[in-house]
Amino acid sequence: MGSKTSKRRQKEKEKSREIDARLKEEEQRFKKEVKLLLLGTGESGKTTFIKQIQILYNEGFSDSEKELYLTVIRQNLIVYTKALINATQELRISLKSENTSIANRFLEYTQFSPQVSQDCKTLWEDEGMKTAFDRRSEFYVPDSTSYFLDNINRISSTEYHPSERDILSCRIPTTGVKSISFMVNQIPWKVVDVGGQRSERRKWIHQFDDVSFIIYVVALSEYDEMLFEDRRINRMHESLELFEKTANNEYFHKTDCIILFNKIDLFEEKIKKRDLSNCFPDYKDGPNLELATQFIKEKFLEKTKNPNRKIHDHYTCGTNTKHIQQVFNSLQTIVFEKRMTETGVI
Repeated sequence: MGSKTSKRRQKEKEKSREIDARLKEEEQRFKKEVKLLLLGTGESGKTTFIKQIQILYNEGFSDSEKELYLTVIRQNLIVYTKALINATQELRISLKSENTSIANRFLEYTQFSPQVSQDCKTLWEDEGMKTAFDRRSEFYVPDSTSYFLDNINRISSTEYHPSERDILSCRIPTTGVKSISFMVNQIPWKVVDVGGQRSERRKWIHQFDDVSFIIYVVALSEYDEMLFEDRRINRMHESLELFEKTANNEYFHKTDCIILFNKIDLFEEKIKKRDLSNCFPDYKDGPNLELATQFIKEKFLEKTKNPNRKIHDHYTCGTNTKHIQQVFNSLQTIVFEKRMTETGVI
């Protein structure tokens, strides 16, 4: 009798150890790092997404980082204003006669100064400069140009400290690979951002290992714009082609994909002036935001050749922190459900 009881207790202990081992294994699996790979063409908003993660989960920006961004923002103002001046000349847009000499002088500036600030303000008040900005699909200048020029007085102040919105809007082209690591609910996350310009894409292959999800970022507002690298190629068409290669890449055969249709705010304003048919001749529904965004979404989804692939999508404004918070909340749910499925819990 005692022998049978002892054997039964031994089996129960072994069973208990097996259960504990499995629970520990499953706990480790749940706590495994989630690696998100940000892909997309240049200017789509990938770096802005990284900055938002910094704000939401990594205590924002340090004083030294803000000081760096202050310099970048002021330098951006010089570069953007020069781009608009050159555009007025190329597009034969007239400036006020008294501003012509100011424009020529401005092209020689390299460092920010009170004089640069005053000339910048004077030029931006010229309707010719605003006309050039409205025709930015014919040349290259970032969408944030008007935001910074509208805030020239604040940015020029000796008391100026960049706001989160300023930092989110400023432009620093991504070269090489940037990443950010953080913890959420005891789970480690890592977001990897690689340059979207054509010259940077050869570096993507080295980031394909252990990817949990692809986040592919599309700038909705780029449908009437051309590549900086090749003025003959439409940005939206380039993004579609790149997404097709990404979605059907053998490395990502079992990797879920999230498409962020970004810059929805700029897109909503632009389609009132520039019809989507400029990019897609088969689009016939005019400036209807819902129908236009659905049309673009379907263009991307039809590029996926794997019928079993899960594609999640969100419409976002990258500079809106609440939007990105909602996206990340959704991501956490997707990750949780996927790991529950992998462990056999559901």
